[in-house]
Formats: sequence, structure tokens, C-alpha cells
Amino acid sequence: MKDKILPPDYDLLSVEELTEKANKIIASLERENDLSNSVESYQELLKLNNIIEKKFHKNYKSIGEETNNQETVFESGAILIYLAEKSGKFYDKKNKSTIDQWLMAQMGIVGPFVGQYHYFYRFNKGLSEIGEKRYYEITKSIYDVLNERLTNNKFLAGENYSIADIATWPWIARHEWHDIGLNNFENLKRWYVEISKREAVIRGFQFMNKNQLPPQP
Repeated sequence: MKDKILPPDYDLLSVEELTEKANKIIASLERENDLSNSVESYQELLKLNNIIEKKFHKNYKSIGEETNNQETVFESGAILIYLAEKSGKFYDKKNKSTIDQWLMAQMGIVGPFVGQYHYFYRFNKGLSEIGEKRYYEITKSIYDVLNERLTNNKFLAGENYSIADIATWPWIARHEWHDIGLNNFENLKRWYVEISKREAVIRGFQFMNKNQLPPQP
């Protein structure tokens, strides 16, 4: 790697500044054609990730520490359930079964398949025509299913915003990458736009770039 992205004083940088540096390395890896340079960039990224993790755990208690025992919580869906139960928000006990079903749909279908579409169509376009076509069709079918679900429901699990929406929304937030056309899905678009205006959603979206807002259809 000709230009060292990692500064010599990285230990003095904040988690946010370090994360920005990591994103630059990731961007360079996506453009890299020289395998030896790619390996070096990847090694720098691993070092940087280790520093970010140490700084994060130094400044913020882990979920395991919050439980006051030896147990730790991992996996985004499980973490959302834990936080929702602890806070008493976005996880109505009377509607728990429906919320769980749509949360599991995100974890088992939306995330994995849309993620594969990103891999083939966004980051490695031209690598596999079969991969692009397969995951385009699956992602479009996911749009169809979500749109149908939201025909008679304000949110995925019913009338109230829940952790199922929190888990699913970020994947649709990349609708500009998909070339499917969110405007073609009236109910999904309505759901997406409404959630995109929530203050907490905007704050989360701006974690990496304070000037960025959720892309509107």
C-alpha cells in the first residue's frame, strides 16, 4: 500500500475518527487490483479494528457487563430483544409472537439475501451474472412481500413500531443500490419514509457521516 491510511498517532483518535479511517481502507480494498497491496490494506484494517474494539469497550459497557453475570449477548436480533426487554420499548408482550416472526424473517431472509445482492451487484458487479440475477430476483421478491404485508399494517408487526422494523429498515435504506425502484412499492415506500424521519433513526444513520440523511425515494 503506497499511502499509509493509518496515522502513527491513531491511539489518540476517537472511535468515530478511527471508524472513518477504517471506511477509507475498506473503500481502497474495493478498488484494489494488486493482491499484495490488498493483503497489506487488510492487515492494517485488522489492526485498526482491534484498536476500535478496545476503545469502544473502554468507553462503553458491554451488554455482558450490563447483565451482571458471565453471560454475554451476541447477534443483532438477540441484542435487539435483550435491549427491548430491558427498556420496555418496541416489544409489546401482547404482540410478541408477531414481532418475533418478522424479526426472524429479517435475520434469516432479508439480511442474508439482500446482503448477497449487495455483494454481487453493488461491490462486485460483473463477477457473476448468475449471482446478480439470482439475488436481484430474491431482493425484488422481498420488496413484494414487505409491500404486501404493509398493505393493511402500519408497521411490520401491526400498528406499532417495533424491533422488527428497526432490524429491517436499514436494508431498505440501501434502496438506491438495488435498482428495483422503491417508488414502485407504495406501502413499503410509505413505511420507509415514515421511519426515516424518526429522530433516533436519523442519529443512527449519521453515525458514520454527520451530514448524511437517509436517502429518500
